[in-house]
Amino acid sequence: MGSQEEERLLLEGRLLENGSEGLYTGDGSVDINGNPVMKHKTGNWKACPFILGTECCERLAYYGIATNLVTYLTTKLHQGNVSAARNVTTWQGTCYLAPLIGAVLADAYWGRYWTIAVFSTIYFIGMATLTLSASVPQFKPPACVDSECPEATAIQYAVFFLGLYLIALGTGGIKPCVSSFGADQFDDSDSRERVRKGSFFNWFYFSINIGALISSSFLVWVQDNCGWGLGFGIPTLFMGLAIGSFFSGTYLYRFQKPGGSPLTRVCQVVIASIRKWNVKVPLDSSLLYELPDKSSAIEGSRKLEHSDELKFLDKAATLSDFDTKTEGSSNPWTLCTVTQVEELKILVRMFPIWATGIVFSAVYAQMSTMFVEQGMVLNTTIGSFTIPPASLSTFDVISVIVWVPVYDSILVPIARRITGKERGFSELQRMGIGLFISILAMTAAAFVEIRRLDIAKAEGLVHVKAAVPMSILWQIPQYFLVGAAEIFTFIGQLEFFYDQSPDAMRSLCSALSLMTTALGNYLSSFILTIVTSVTTRGGKPGWIPDNLNEGHLDNFFWLIAGLSFLNMLIYVFCANRYKCKKAT
Repeated sequence: MGSQEEERLLLEGRLLENGSEGLYTGDGSVDINGNPVMKHKTGNWKACPFILGTECCERLAYYGIATNLVTYLTTKLHQGNVSAARNVTTWQGTCYLAPLIGAVLADAYWGRYWTIAVFSTIYFIGMATLTLSASVPQFKPPACVDSECPEATAIQYAVFFLGLYLIALGTGGIKPCVSSFGADQFDDSDSRERVRKGSFFNWFYFSINIGALISSSFLVWVQDNCGWGLGFGIPTLFMGLAIGSFFSGTYLYRFQKPGGSPLTRVCQVVIASIRKWNVKVPLDSSLLYELPDKSSAIEGSRKLEHSDELKFLDKAATLSDFDTKTEGSSNPWTLCTVTQVEELKILVRMFPIWATGIVFSAVYAQMSTMFVEQGMVLNTTIGSFTIPPASLSTFDVISVIVWVPVYDSILVPIARRITGKERGFSELQRMGIGLFISILAMTAAAFVEIRRLDIAKAEGLVHVKAAVPMSILWQIPQYFLVGAAEIFTFIGQLEFFYDQSPDAMRSLCSALSLMTTALGNYLSSFILTIVTSVTTRGGKPGWIPDNLNEGHLDNFFWLIAGLSFLNMLIYVFCANRYKCKKAT
């Protein structure tokens, strides 16, 4: 028992000399073999290149599929605009809903490293299946003859969607773990490493967009000009490189031990609170149940200070006569520690902030759906070169690549002098700025569409399914604004849900952050369905017909902008009332 307790105290930094200057990390991290790790030999920026390389290659693979998927569905599987857009947003939503699976497995059982390893393999199998569906003639429908486009058979759809949703499972499984695993390389107990961790999130998102840049430019061109078999095969190769990059850094990584199922702990608090509904909570919070020493009952977690909110949940940590007589402290279904109760309180406090990210994600979803379909009816020819509509998302990526170093090197130092915060802006301030910029992006898209429809009328193209003589480059501002919004909101979310989450729930909270993207895609699909249903009544073409020259896509963009404005007001209200977590 003594040696086990000594090891646990060591891992939690209790035996370190000189605090943050000690030989070992102070946050309980271990190496691949479960031994305490030395600061100067592991983690920090020396381990991050392998993680950033993994993320760059994986995102190249993902966006190599996602960026031009709507084009493949409409031109190769012969689906209509609404059906194709709905399939894309539903699939993308699933990609960001599946992280709940990976998060629970990582936090409760496998740890982040092995979860990434398993789901990367699934991801690679899905990529290979999708490549086969686009390469083997029997797995894809014949090409259109004049205006006759044969529909895909059931088996062709089955192979295609099998590959697509294996990718969704794979990317969803590793997505909540990679950013958290990267942040784990920085010791929370060391003030210098803590500041570097904030910079890590910026460069992590930068790596994502380097992969996306290659996908939205080079890979989109390959898919449109060299064939979809090669266009899907290249991302498959890069997914293999992602797996190789990840395993290459194994002996430099710092690992956090899984702390048991977070969902089980949440249920225990709820059940214990309900069981004690008639028990009075003591006014003195020091009388609530907690382990007497400085270590937490939850593996891989530090203790959390008691907060005065949601006092009903404190009943779970209240010692009743029954607990005293029956030694109920050994049963977490009847008595929980303060730290366990505070874990649930943190999740509840996060919920309003989390929910406001859904509408922002609906805005982001337009880049791969309505922005692309808008680009298809604009003039894509620049001199002798034809620009694939989906490749305009390159400007979103360029925006991110430009903004990350500007934000990290210029805005943060300026904001740090003004606000006194070590990261310049708080996570909540950063997300709020992004929400405002997203409204500007939708407004820009609406103005472009208004101008496009005016030209269509002037040229007599309203009832002709053809592109109008207006350059596709007019879409650049809306893509650039979405990219700027991402830098503030998405990276702010990464920081917020990592820093504010309980130690043993970081993968789960990262999954909840990603889940806003899933729900945003589902919200976009839902809005598309409602708008189509309402605006096509009485035989009208509706806002988004197959011939967009007859529609009013601008009204759809205004609708999203209006929802975004309302969402921002709700966010400001919730952010002003949010209380940050406090660890002991």
